[in-house]
Amino acid sequence: MGQKPITFLRQVLALCSYPELLEDTKFPEDAKKRARRILEACGGHSIGAYSASQGIECIRQDVARYIEKRDGGISSNPDNIYLSTGASDAIVTMLKLLVCGEGRDRTGVMISIPQYPLYSAALADLGAVQINYYLDEDKCWGLDVAELKRSLSEARQHCNPRVLCIINPGNPTGQVQSRQCIEDVIRFAKEEHLFLMADEVYQDNVYAEGCEFHSFKKVLFEMGPEYSSTVEMASFHSTSKCYMGECGFRGGYMEIINMDPEVKAQLIKLVSVRLCPPVPGQALLDLVVNPPQPDEPSYATFMKERTAVLAALAEKAKITEQIFNTVPGITCNPVQGAMYTFPRITLPQKAIDKAEAEGQAPDMLYCMRLLEEEGICLVPGSGFGQREGTFHFRMTILPPTEKLKIVLQKISAFHLRFTQEFS
Repeated sequence: MGQKPITFLRQVLALCSYPELLEDTKFPEDAKKRARRILEACGGHSIGAYSASQGIECIRQDVARYIEKRDGGISSNPDNIYLSTGASDAIVTMLKLLVCGEGRDRTGVMISIPQYPLYSAALADLGAVQINYYLDEDKCWGLDVAELKRSLSEARQHCNPRVLCIINPGNPTGQVQSRQCIEDVIRFAKEEHLFLMADEVYQDNVYAEGCEFHSFKKVLFEMGPEYSSTVEMASFHSTSKCYMGECGFRGGYMEIINMDPEVKAQLIKLVSVRLCPPVPGQALLDLVVNPPQPDEPSYATFMKERTAVLAALAEKAKITEQIFNTVPGITCNPVQGAMYTFPRITLPQKAIDKAEAEGQAPDMLYCMRLLEEEGICLVPGSGFGQREGTFHFRMTILPPTEKLKIVLQKISAFHLRFTQEFS
């Protein structure tokens, strides 16, 4: 998508991969210092060696410090940090740990609709029961506790709901939850004895005015010991999103809160089965949670690059919303965060009939036609789940600004053509 890698991250990874470069004067001293520290923590001083299954200890310590700083000093214990192969690996591991029972006792997992398909796929793979709760499109994809209660009480007729998954900022819907909403969700989880899974991989991607990222852990602890000592939770972060975009390195972590020691022992066994997360991904994560500091030589370039990436994403979020909302038959909520837009499209009845005759979802027909005619690949809303009778597509806001404008114009022109053809 044309996003340039952050120089400092790649410099340190290059040094870790080929330590002879530590003698090269082209690399700044702070990058060399980080690389030496990481290599000293690796078996045989090499990122080619296995690490501890939970992740390299000094990196887990850095993650804990990062969380403490992010959450205004609320303590974080490195023993509760598990490094992972991207956030996906940690999410699947937690679901595996939590799913059990047969028939009406089978574990039910509450997921938002629209949802990131990792969740539905993992639940199908594990044979768990998927419990859908709908986000409110008319309220900028807001989360309503009344909807959680409806969903939960229906599910209790046929399974044992044990887990509530939240994605904040949202994928594919791009909403950022308010603090009040997070408090309501935590109260609900406590009342209903649900394990909370907070997917927070887009925490640096917040663009809309008046929106701010609040971590579930911070809010939980600020609500006092009645909640902070009882609500069980796992939160997830990754090196794949935000300003980094280093998805190929597969770096991530989860932090667990209030987990029973016996269950934790099982979790350690479970992560041990897959030996360890990729060590280059662990090294990258260390740089994300411990970036250059103001008194270090790489700081100015790092901040300039980071700011440029996030500012460009914010601009593209605005452009996408504005252009789509000028097209009759497309309505687009503000892209408050993350890196996608999920506009609603109105499709003519003839197009719906044609799709159904071909055994296809109507928005899939729309997206396939767009791909064939314009070479633009969108994901139909039916791939994420949506309210009956509504149609959407997900589009990323990642392409370079000028290219994005062309893409948006082509989609807009296609939408008008498609609508006319089937009217």
